[in-house]
Amino acid sequence: MDDIRDVFLTIRLQLARVASRIVPPHEVEDIVQETYVRLCHVGKADHIQHSKSYLYRTVHNLALDSVKRAENRLRDHRDDAEDSTFDEYSTQIDETFEQVATGEDFDQLCEAVRLLPVQARRVFVLKKVYGYSQREIAAELGIAESTVEKHVALAMKRCAEHMKGQAFRSNLAVNREAKS
Repeated sequence: MDDIRDVFLTIRLQLARVASRIVPPHEVEDIVQETYVRLCHVGKADHIQHSKSYLYRTVHNLALDSVKRAENRLRDHRDDAEDSTFDEYSTQIDETFEQVATGEDFDQLCEAVRLLPVQARRVFVLKKVYGYSQREIAAELGIAESTVEKHVALAMKRCAEHMKGQAFRSNLAVNREAKS
């Protein structure tokens, strides 16, 4: 067990980088700490053959879980707003994000977000998943609000293109199966 803990301490910064690609900066340390907690709960780690891979996969999965929980909070908040007849809030939800925020499409959205440039990905996650305003994102990341707007536009365009491409490939596969 000490061996895998030593590996954790050695690659801790790399684990933080993995998490930072998925979650907002203020959550990175929590994800890394949760990875260590999970490591402690494993007990005897003799069955773990590839310690680094295990740790990278754990931090990656925890970060994705965090994003999914945030998406659920956003959805719950939206449902509460709709129940309270706050139409203004519902118009702020982007149609593309709304379409892909459930089911299998969510995995495709995560892939599309993962493919974004790092800064655009951070801005997109803060805006669409955590509901930050442009001003809050600019302050969090130390960039201009106009830059935030450009990153959101780029992220939305690329995610929409990715999702359309996935839908197109899916339809092709269905059509091929139907013809077989």
